[in-house]
Amino acid sequence: MATMKSVQTGAVDKIDVVDVERPVPGPKDALMKIRACGICGTDTFFLHIGGGPFGAGGTMVPVPLGHEPAGEIVEVGAEVEGLKAGDRVVVNPQGSPSGIIGCGGRHGAMSDYLLLEECEAGKSVTVFPDTVPFDVAALNEPMAVARHAVNRSEAKPGDKVVIFGAGPIGLGAAIWLKLRGVEHVVVADVIASRLETALAVGADAVINSAEEDVTSRLTELHGQAANALGQPRPGTDIYIDAAGVAAVVNTTVDSAKWGAKLVMVAVQKKGADIDLGGMLRSELTLIASQGYPTEIFEVTQEIVEHHERFAKLISHRVPFGEVEHAFELALTPGAAEKIVVTFDE
Repeated sequence: MATMKSVQTGAVDKIDVVDVERPVPGPKDALMKIRACGICGTDTFFLHIGGGPFGAGGTMVPVPLGHEPAGEIVEVGAEVEGLKAGDRVVVNPQGSPSGIIGCGGRHGAMSDYLLLEECEAGKSVTVFPDTVPFDVAALNEPMAVARHAVNRSEAKPGDKVVIFGAGPIGLGAAIWLKLRGVEHVVVADVIASRLETALAVGADAVINSAEEDVTSRLTELHGQAANALGQPRPGTDIYIDAAGVAAVVNTTVDSAKWGAKLVMVAVQKKGADIDLGGMLRSELTLIASQGYPTEIFEVTQEIVEHHERFAKLISHRVPFGEVEHAFELALTPGAAEKIVVTFDE
């Protein structure tokens, strides 16, 4: 029996690197050799709780981790069309019949190999060219999340936008907004190095919200408007929450002009009191953005075209042999922006 290394949740805030049987693809399946896999906040969430509530009666069980892979096809089942060994591919984690890859499903992509069950080109995977490094291709899934948030915002070229949170999703949203032709995009965060990255990927301005008054700075950048009562407010049209903290929602409600939108893409860790009266005074539209209903492969070609720009989102490339260190970095607040684990040739 051939075995491979795979990462799963262990004790609270710990991973286990385990030996498991290397999958053998059936006639409708394909086998992918992982060449790079990103670490996401969802991975650290499962680590914080020591697994996932996916056992009988909601009991906690180990979760195979990794849902941001890029790699190459090494075996293809006889009934699989449109794929061949050697194809470089990115994956739709939600396209697996045995559950979401790396998020409670049977398989995780932080492994030497990944079984692509009932594999369909264009639905399970899509091919990308060798002009794009595997580590950058591994950004495909989080960039689809960011793209969906931008799509939900319906941002137009003349809009003025602020993004709270300069992590990968917030910075990805900034890139998509600028590629969409949006006139002015501001990124707010409390970590100076992340704001430098925001400018490097094309943000028009940044705000260090630990040191500057966000509402005043937005008024300087986007001009002055008003809410429904005529009270002065910044001329910002769209607020995007890619931070997931209550302060973002409160700041938006306090700052929103009449008819502004708030797009919530970050996961709120705990509930927050929201000033509903403030929302009313601005006719603020709250828009939730979850996952990527259609965007998972819609983004791939633009990532290919602009891969050098997207590469700036990666702060750490860590070899799989040091995967424990990679997750230690991911679990340390502020230690890393985007970690991609790389696998040997």
